[in-house]
Amino acid sequence: MSKIRKLQLTFDCADPERLARFWCEVLGYVVPPVPEGFETWDDYHRSLPPGHEVKWFACVDPSGEGPRLFFQRVPEGKVAKNRVHLDVRAGTGLVGEERLTTLQAECARLVELGGVHLYTLFADEENESCIAMQDIEGNEFCLD
Repeated sequence: MSKIRKLQLTFDCADPERLARFWCEVLGYVVPPVPEGFETWDDYHRSLPPGHEVKWFACVDPSGEGPRLFFQRVPEGKVAKNRVHLDVRAGTGLVGEERLTTLQAECARLVELGGVHLYTLFADEENESCIAMQDIEGNEFCLD
């Protein structure tokens, strides 16, 4: 049996810092500590030599339990539906109207941050409600 390893999720994107800060708000994550000798990430980024501009940014779960999210700048834009997406578990343990109300409130909060509501799947005989969304660069995710 193989050894369990920590998981990092990597996003290709146009604006790594902006997208990282969006996901910090979505998940309650934080920006990692600034490298030693610098007061802010901006100070660190300004210290890099010409031609070494920042092409990445990250955010982490402050509890250390969730995976690190890494955002890297790429020249091409998003052109197709994600083959993998995140399920943000905002309604865990909730059912029926309580679940739907909770998911809708979280959706409204994320829309104010720049997220996009795609559609709502309402509960049926087999499944509870969930909401499909996009982040600020068009990456699909679900409120579940």
